[in-house]
Amino acid sequence: MIKATKLECGVSLVTEKLPELKAASIGIWVGAGSAYENPEISGISHFIEHMFFKGTKNRTYKEIAESMDNLGAQYNAFTGKEYTCFHAKAITSAFPKVCDILFDMLTNSLFDENEMNKERKVIIEEMRMVEDTPDDIIIDYLTANTLAGTDVANSIIGTRKSLKSIGHNEIVNYIKQQYTKDSIVISVVGSFNEKELVDKIKECFKKFKASKAKRQDLALTGKPKFTNKVRDINQSHLALGIPTLSMGDDKYYAQAIVNDVLGGSMSSRLFQNIREERGLAYTVYSAPISYKNIGMLFIYAAVTLGNEANAIQGIAEELKNISLTKEEIENVKQRLKAAYIFGLERLDNRMMRIGKQQLLLGKAYSDEEAMKEIDSVTIEDVMEYCEKISDISKYSGAAISKNKLDIKKIIHG
Repeated sequence: MIKATKLECGVSLVTEKLPELKAASIGIWVGAGSAYENPEISGISHFIEHMFFKGTKNRTYKEIAESMDNLGAQYNAFTGKEYTCFHAKAITSAFPKVCDILFDMLTNSLFDENEMNKERKVIIEEMRMVEDTPDDIIIDYLTANTLAGTDVANSIIGTRKSLKSIGHNEIVNYIKQQYTKDSIVISVVGSFNEKELVDKIKECFKKFKASKAKRQDLALTGKPKFTNKVRDINQSHLALGIPTLSMGDDKYYAQAIVNDVLGGSMSSRLFQNIREERGLAYTVYSAPISYKNIGMLFIYAAVTLGNEANAIQGIAEELKNISLTKEEIENVKQRLKAAYIFGLERLDNRMMRIGKQQLLLGKAYSDEEAMKEIDSVTIEDVMEYCEKISDISKYSGAAISKNKLDIKKIIHG
């Protein structure tokens, strides 16, 4: 059973007790990501995520790592557009000590200037790694184009210029403004002592402010946008995107069903057409990305140089002709339910699911509720979504290639 509680200290706790297990997974979700940043401090949420591992009043960065490793814990953190998550998994006997370390990191980090200077170099290397990976960086370009005008168009990692401008004071002030009790959700799944955990949370998180100003929703700027980059690489990387559904939209699973058929697997239409029948690409797929108030469906293909127009033409044909029968819809529902259940076999997947939902939607959905929502999708829901994504002229685009491409011209002819 999933239980959500607003603790007296103002922090939200969402739990799923699985007493038959001998381990537990915890996530500390903070509603602070690139969507909350301005250009001058772009990337600060991600920088802070790194710095929380660099030493506290009680532990050096080496002691944090050694303590976690000696406890047998698996731990990490990641930054998104709308949140930052710090998470760990440990056997039940070690879980309280692991929580102590995580809470110490979140409440007592020093943000030492020398460590900040070293970590800037690490993040610049991370930037270079992303820039050297076309299938990663192209989705950043595409998101900025497709969702232009909204705050989720912001880069998570920031820029070299913004990174240099972020100092100790900027970090402290940002944490004070954004790491507030009303924007913190702690999700825990597995076998653990709830009373002991609640007592720790009450004590450790009392120093944070109670609340912050509500984020203003920004509107899309309108027309599709395009980016073309020339790189010395041996394939052309193409990405197309269109604004779609938010996380809480009642057609969310209709989107999932259509995506599965369009480009979600090896039997999908894009894969069969672009790769199997035409031999134009090794990799081609589609995927939805949903945020709190908006979403995006994107299509990605890595094609042989010179085959860009043929690939775009094939994608356009599949979009124009996209439709599903009742039998196809029922088959995909079964696949979605199976994938959902398989994902719940991992303890940390369960923790992340309920934590993210509680933070962004204000409610964590049970397995039964998710199954019911999948089953409730109608053919009318599916066809409505198909119509929404069928016109390639409404898509934004991005291209990275050795050739000098104009992806707008390729799309529109």
